[in-house]
Amino acid sequence: MNRYPLWKYALLLVALLVGFIYTLPNLFGEAPAVQVSSAKVTVKIDAALRERVQKTLSDGGIQADFVQLETNSVRARFQDTDTQIRAKDLISKTLNPDPSEPTYIVALNLVSRSPQWLASLHAFPMYLGLDLRGGVHFLMQVDMKAALTKKADALVGDVRTMLRDKNLRHAGISRDGNNVVVAFREADTRQKAQAVLRDQLPDVVWTPVGDGAELRLIGALKPQSLVAVQEAALKQNITTLHNRVNELGVAEPVIQQQGLDRVVVQLPGVQDTAKAKDIIGRTATLELRMVDESTEAQAALTGQGPVPFGSERYSEKNGAPIIVKRQVVLTGDSLNDAQPGFDDNHNPAVHLTVDAKGARIMKDVSRENIGKRMAIILFEKGKGEVVTAPSIRGELGNRFQISGAMSTQEASDTALLLRAGSLAAPMEIIEERTIGPSLGAENIDKGIASVKWGFIAVAVFMCLYYMLFGLFSALALGFNLLLLIAVLSMLQATLTLPGIAAIALVLGMAIDANVLINERIREELRAGLSPQQAIHAGYERAFATILDSNVTTLTAGVALLAFGSGPVKAFAVVHCLGILTSMLSSVMFSRALANLWYGRRKRLKSLSIGTVWKPAPEAGQAPEAQ
Repeated sequence: MNRYPLWKYALLLVALLVGFIYTLPNLFGEAPAVQVSSAKVTVKIDAALRERVQKTLSDGGIQADFVQLETNSVRARFQDTDTQIRAKDLISKTLNPDPSEPTYIVALNLVSRSPQWLASLHAFPMYLGLDLRGGVHFLMQVDMKAALTKKADALVGDVRTMLRDKNLRHAGISRDGNNVVVAFREADTRQKAQAVLRDQLPDVVWTPVGDGAELRLIGALKPQSLVAVQEAALKQNITTLHNRVNELGVAEPVIQQQGLDRVVVQLPGVQDTAKAKDIIGRTATLELRMVDESTEAQAALTGQGPVPFGSERYSEKNGAPIIVKRQVVLTGDSLNDAQPGFDDNHNPAVHLTVDAKGARIMKDVSRENIGKRMAIILFEKGKGEVVTAPSIRGELGNRFQISGAMSTQEASDTALLLRAGSLAAPMEIIEERTIGPSLGAENIDKGIASVKWGFIAVAVFMCLYYMLFGLFSALALGFNLLLLIAVLSMLQATLTLPGIAAIALVLGMAIDANVLINERIREELRAGLSPQQAIHAGYERAFATILDSNVTTLTAGVALLAFGSGPVKAFAVVHCLGILTSMLSSVMFSRALANLWYGRRKRLKSLSIGTVWKPAPEAGQAPEAQ
C-alpha cells in the first residue's frame, strides 16, 4: 500500500543529483577574470581568438584556470587580482598593437569559481541582476514618429520614381503627416496611377479624393504595416545597442523591449554612467564608395607608392588593406533593409533595398562601373572599416544583392552589420539609475539571510509540531529549494531582489501542501483508520486540495508573467517555477520518505506525527497521543 516502485525512487534520486549538480556553481562565488570582446562590428569572436589568448598567456608565463569561448567573448579566469591585471596588460598589448585603434576590448571581469568539470556539464551559476551586483540602468524612449516619418519620406521618393518609370504625369507629390499625397490634373491618369501604385506598394492603401482641378491620391500605410515599421525600428535599435554595449565589456547586459516604444538597458558591474551614455548614444554611418583599382592604388597596396590623391586606405574584415575613393556614392540613410538569402544559383547572398533616391544613384553608377568593385564602409567614432566590397555585375536598381564566396552565417552577419550600422529611430533616455556594488552586496546578504532564516524557522516549527512527519516536510522543502535554484541556473536566469522575495514566498507556499497532508493523516487516524491506511488516504485525499490551490496560485503567477514587466516579471518567473517544483517535492518526495520509513512495517501501531486528538474521549480516558 505504502511502497513506491523502484523507478520512482530512481527518478527522485536522479532529480536530487541533477538539482545538486546545477545548484553547486552558485556556492563557489566569483573569481577575477579578463574578458576579450570585439571593438569593431566587423571583427568576430571565434575559437581562433581563444587559442590566441591561451598562447599569449602561456608565452607570458601566466597561468589561467581556464580560457573559454562564450557567445560574444573569450574569458580567462585567474586565482588573484594581481595575475588578472598582469594578464590584462599582456593580452591588450598583444591583441591591440596600436592602442589608438584597438581591434579588441580587453576588460576586467568576474566569473564563477566553479570547477571546470561543472562547466563541461553546462552547470553555470545564475546571473546577478542590477540590484544585486550594482551598475547602471537606462530606460530609453524610441521616437516612433521619426521612424514613421522616415518611412513616409521614403515612400514619397518611391512613388515619384514609379510614376516616372510608367510615364504618368502628376501635379506634385508631398507628405502630409505619415500619408503620401499625389496630385493629378486628369482623372484617367489618377486611375492608372492608382493601379500601378496598388500593385507595386501592397503595404499602402490608396484612396482617390477630390474632383475637378483638385484630383488627389492619398496613400496611407495599412495598420499592420504601421506596426511592422515600428517593430522593425525597435528591433534594429536593440540590435545596435547590443553591438555598442559589447564595447563596455559587460558580462551579461540586459537589453529588452518594454511596451511598444521603450527599451530597458541594464549594465551590471558598470559604474561609469558618462561612458555608458556616450557609447549607447553615439551615431554610426554607412557609406558606399567605389574601390580605387588604378595602377597607383595597386602600388600603394604593395607598399611601393603613396595612396593616390582622392583615395583612402581602409581594412577589410579579414584585415587585408583596400584603397577606396573619397567620393561617396550613397549613404546609409538611403538603405531601407538588408536581409540574408540566396541568389539564383542557391548560393548565400545579402538582399539590399534602397529608397528611390538611392535607386537612381545606384542605377547610374552601376551602369558606368560594371565589373568594378564597390566598397560598403561602416563608420563608428570617425573610423571606418569595409564590411564587404563586391563586384558590380550589372545595372542595379532599388533592390539588388551581394553574393560571392560567403557562407550562410557570413551572409547573415553582413546583413546584420548593414542594418545595425545606426539607430533606426532616435532614442532619448527618460530614466537613469546607478546602483553601487556595496549596495548590491548588502542586498545579496540580506536576501540570502531572509531565505535562510525563513527556511530554518519553518523547518523547526514543522519538526516540533509534526515530529517525524515534520522532518519529512522539512527535507521535502529543502529538496524543493534545491530544484528551484537548479532550474533557474539551468535556464541561466538573472536573479534579482524580487526573485529572492519570490523564493522566500515559495518556501511558505510549498510547506502549506505538507501541512494539508499531515493534517489529513491526523484526521484519518482520528476516524479510526490504521496507521498504514491513514498514510495512504492522507496523501491521496489531500492531493486534490493541493492541486486546486496550486492551480489558482499558478494562474495568478501566469497573469503576472504575461502582463508584468521588469521586477514584476522577475518575481513571476521564480513564483511560477517554485509552484511547479513544490508539487513534485511536497507530494512525491515527502511521500517517498514516509514510504521508506514506514512502508515495510507490517504491524505498525502508531505514527510520529504529533498529538492526534480524539473527537470524543470516553469517560475515564485521557486523549490519546500517537
